[in-house]
Amino acid sequence: MNTSTAAQTPRVQADFRSDTVTQPTAAMRAAMAAAPLGDDVFADDPSVNALQDKIAALLGFEAALFMPTGTQSNLCGILAHCQRGDEYIVGQLAHTYRWEGGGAAVLGSVQPQPLNHQPDGTLALADIEAAIKPDDAHFAKTRLLTLENTWGGKLLPFAYVQAATQLARDKGLSRHLDGARLFNAATAQAAQNGTDPYAEARAITSCFDSVSVCFSKGLGAPIGSALCGSREFIARAHRIRKMAGGGMRQAGMLAAAATHALDHHVLRLAEDHALAARLAEGLRGIAGLEVEAPQTNIVFVDLVGAARAQSAALQEHLKAQGVLITGLYRLRFVTHLDVDAAGVDRAVAAVRSFFAA
Repeated sequence: MNTSTAAQTPRVQADFRSDTVTQPTAAMRAAMAAAPLGDDVFADDPSVNALQDKIAALLGFEAALFMPTGTQSNLCGILAHCQRGDEYIVGQLAHTYRWEGGGAAVLGSVQPQPLNHQPDGTLALADIEAAIKPDDAHFAKTRLLTLENTWGGKLLPFAYVQAATQLARDKGLSRHLDGARLFNAATAQAAQNGTDPYAEARAITSCFDSVSVCFSKGLGAPIGSALCGSREFIARAHRIRKMAGGGMRQAGMLAAAATHALDHHVLRLAEDHALAARLAEGLRGIAGLEVEAPQTNIVFVDLVGAARAQSAALQEHLKAQGVLITGLYRLRFVTHLDVDAAGVDRAVAAVRSFFAA
């Protein structure tokens, strides 16, 4: 063992890079180990089947399909809605457009029509309507509106979600939700309304024909997403999943982790939101930082003025203190079940010590 190298590598105390870095809890690992297994390609895995039935019923759909990743889930969803030469309306900074490798265009010949986001993450209704192409051979056929909730940690206002999806319905478009952090959105909406996150999740998804929901972010499962929709829609998506190499065999251990997360990790998301608020409050007032008030579990911090030139040095300082983040001039901190109050306070102290030096 090279002890000098080991000594130079700091032990990470607080990893804020993403809520995807979470490790399965002991209880989740036990559920995974106990999961009954089968071959999911033959639809014989009881744990996968149970998860698909559970998430579909929970969100008010007829059927669901377990996927390895959210990217594949969104891809299968878009391609199940659209044919070659069709287009989907999407946000300029939406995950399905910007961070999924252009999959719908590359693999499905489906054209994206990106629109600029408003400051609250919405797409202006007038922009959506103006982007819908007339039925003319010169244009791609506009088939689908895709929204993302949460977007950049922001909760899309429910009245807006209803209005945007109703506009799409009235114009003959299908509606797909990238709900990678759906339950974070539901938790924030429940806090506003004094209701239950499970009920709010179903209220949000009731506006859509399909939804992709991720288990490996705030819910803390090691892998997996589910695509939900009608039985006919899921049958089309199943064929696309096969073409995309998404058929898994004894996937029940992964499905069991997702089921455990749905049962035990949804209500605790409010803790992550509270820690994000604690982090933001701790960083306010530092010269050179503009801290955006978080709505869920993501805190954005902009470096302004002379602080922008210190970005690389700041991140090296944080890493040396065992704090990991992402971003350059716009820093991103994400709270999750593997970050506690001590980790938040450690990050705040590390940032303050850097700017105090």
